[in-house]
Amino acid sequence: MKKEELAAKPIESLVDMHRAFGLPAPAHPLISLVDGATNRIITSKLPQPHVLTFYKIAYKPSIGGKLKYGQHYYDFDEGGLLFAAPGQVIGNHGNNEGEICSQYTLLIHPDFLWNYPLAKKIKQYGFFSYSANEALHLSDKEKATIMSIFGIIEEELNSRIDDFSQDVIISQIELLLNYANRFYKRQFITRKVVNNTLLEKLEELLDEYFASSRSLSNGIPTVQYLSEKLNVSPSYLSDMLRSLTGQNTQHLIHTKIIEKAKEKLSATTLSVSEVAYELGFEHPQSFNKLFKAKTNFSPLAFRRSFN
Repeated sequence: MKKEELAAKPIESLVDMHRAFGLPAPAHPLISLVDGATNRIITSKLPQPHVLTFYKIAYKPSIGGKLKYGQHYYDFDEGGLLFAAPGQVIGNHGNNEGEICSQYTLLIHPDFLWNYPLAKKIKQYGFFSYSANEALHLSDKEKATIMSIFGIIEEELNSRIDDFSQDVIISQIELLLNYANRFYKRQFITRKVVNNTLLEKLEELLDEYFASSRSLSNGIPTVQYLSEKLNVSPSYLSDMLRSLTGQNTQHLIHTKIIEKAKEKLSATTLSVSEVAYELGFEHPQSFNKLFKAKTNFSPLAFRRSFN
């Protein structure tokens, strides 16, 4: 019998987070930078699982080491960054950060960003939805860049609270996120062999899904289904595919559907409605619309042109 999953306990404020770590209340109620050199941060002290109401960016000196593929290593030894967004469940479904200590933990309440462009832009960074095993590994040079930004934020919070402090801190947060974006793109490149293997497995999954007629009972394969089968988060899978193919996971699913549809339309006598149902569409009209959008032909027009 499957065990019931524990409900994620919300951590409502930065004060609650500090209390969970046994630290004094933060100097600012909406932003905090905890330096692990003076305050040992062990994530297992937090309730498992838990859900945050604020953003969290943590640098950990060790997040599982390097990944070996064949004779090569594709990650760095120097630890890396983990990101979490408000509403994200942490410490569940294999996402537990365990006993790993953070060297720096930056906590940002969404209200701190209010009325700044970053309040909207921050939601566009996909890595806030990555899992712990998809953390950003940093080289020595990359780590030095990130540490310098943490240092500026720390100095502002500890000694320079004035009319410009919030502007300076937010500009540094945005700089940190832009560097993280750049470094993740590098990570996709340095792990290209590994990611190509993941792409091959994805292709096999989709082929098996349609060959087994699972689409008849379960409908069109979802991004969530595929990411769970591949043991990666949906956001990471889409970003990885975009780096390799220029398409996200949803586009790849649609491409596979059109490929299978063309096979059935050209090699069988199934009606268009039957083809749609076999591919997992509840309504043939939805299939017709997708097919025409991708090929500039209706399914019937494609069949006639092929024949």
